[in-house]
Amino acid sequence: MKNIAGMMKQAAQMQKKMEEMQSSLEAMTMEGSAGAGMVVVTLSGKNDLRGIKIDPKLMDPEEAEMLQDLIVAAHADAKKKIEAVASEEMAKLTGGLNLPPGLKLPF
Repeated sequence: MKNIAGMMKQAAQMQKKMEEMQSSLEAMTMEGSAGAGMVVVTLSGKNDLRGIKIDPKLMDPEEAEMLQDLIVAAHADAKKKIEAVASEEMAKLTGGLNLPPGLKLPF
């Protein structure tokens, strides 16, 4: 019975740490860029688009397709950075516990 109580206490502590980590991630913003910094996208930790900066040189109507591609690439860059930070924080929280691929916490 002592073992179960200890496990429950650890689970509660881990849940609290998980909630703190999620709040921290939600509060963070990450920038992704493309085209040597000519397009910069800012995402929240929840992957919500917060802003786009576009170099005025790219405002040529003839370059619309390239601009669209750069926005998508900058968004992907920012999202990749957020996922890396989230993964790093999760590894700290789980103490390096190798979770099965695709398993995301919290469930």
